[in-house]
Amino acid sequence: MRIDRLALFDFRNYAEFNAEFVPGVNLIVGDNAQGKTNLLEAISYLGAGKSFRTRKEAEMIRFGAEFCEMNCDVFSFERTRTIKTILFSGRRPRQLYLSDVKKKSFAEISGMLSTVLFCPEDLLILKTGASSRRKLIDTALCQLRPNYDKALTEYGKLYDGKSRILKDRFENPSLENVLPEYNERMAQVGAILIHYRAKYLKKLSEYASRFHSEFSGGRESLLLTYQTVSTIDDPFAPVEEVCEELREHQKSHYRAELESQQCLSGPHKDDFDVTLGGLSVKAFGSQGQTRTAAISLKLAEREIFRIDTGEEPVLLLDDVLSELDPGRQDFVLNQIKSGQVFITCCEKDRLTDLGKVITIENGHLR
Repeated sequence: MRIDRLALFDFRNYAEFNAEFVPGVNLIVGDNAQGKTNLLEAISYLGAGKSFRTRKEAEMIRFGAEFCEMNCDVFSFERTRTIKTILFSGRRPRQLYLSDVKKKSFAEISGMLSTVLFCPEDLLILKTGASSRRKLIDTALCQLRPNYDKALTEYGKLYDGKSRILKDRFENPSLENVLPEYNERMAQVGAILIHYRAKYLKKLSEYASRFHSEFSGGRESLLLTYQTVSTIDDPFAPVEEVCEELREHQKSHYRAELESQQCLSGPHKDDFDVTLGGLSVKAFGSQGQTRTAAISLKLAEREIFRIDTGEEPVLLLDDVLSELDPGRQDFVLNQIKSGQVFITCCEKDRLTDLGKVITIENGHLR
């Protein structure tokens, strides 16, 4: 899988941009705030239909413009296709095209362009709260499994609806009557999410362990442990069994949810722990160990995509090398010789022999 060309119009700080790329490493060089990360955002958005920087699509439109356009030529599954999307500043819905054929949603082009993104914030993913680790899992699974994306979207709507009911029931007590319906559907959809997450984390642990072993010269063993609702004994059990165990948890927390006005039961609080030699990275990992483990997770994510789909996702590395010492930089670069890679950085001194160098200055090619 590779991107041969990217064109932008009124996207972020780009009035107009058009560039071709090589199948290997594409090094995007420029000072801070010139638009390097914006290029990675556009590529990621064309693959997933979501921005990794904002939930408000209007923020991606250049200041003062009424709309923006992103399009790229992608080679995948032995064919070249063009993906194009247009975002509007008002309430008008976005438009999406695959090889000039209009599509209703990104689900219709799922898998045409897959990306794995690694940015400086990811170096802290194992030290921060659970939400960032859930996002890592969800982002990967939404690209790999369209059914997971559908279930996650539905669960999010159910969660928002239940939260509103819990907060408004004091003013309108009759709202409590619909809580059982919400709980039942949340148990059904929640069981699907847990099923997918457990299987994915098992694979992620296997491959991340291999990468980390190479990182550490075989001195450290990495393990991922899935943490979900306490009543679930086996997240790998049939979905029906997991659903019933979720119902049990809901019943035991029913009164507490009413009193706290919060959703306390369900996989929306899922997490996973990463251990090195039996010790939690979050609690005991050094800065170097934490960074190494985080990079191993991303490289493992890419490997899972390659094995699962037969296509190697485009790897996006946003200013990550500057956060690593020379030894870890060399390891990362040694691991990305296959597939297409985009790397943003401020200096190109030691990286000029990797592939094509693209210099960006104030939203323009130099």
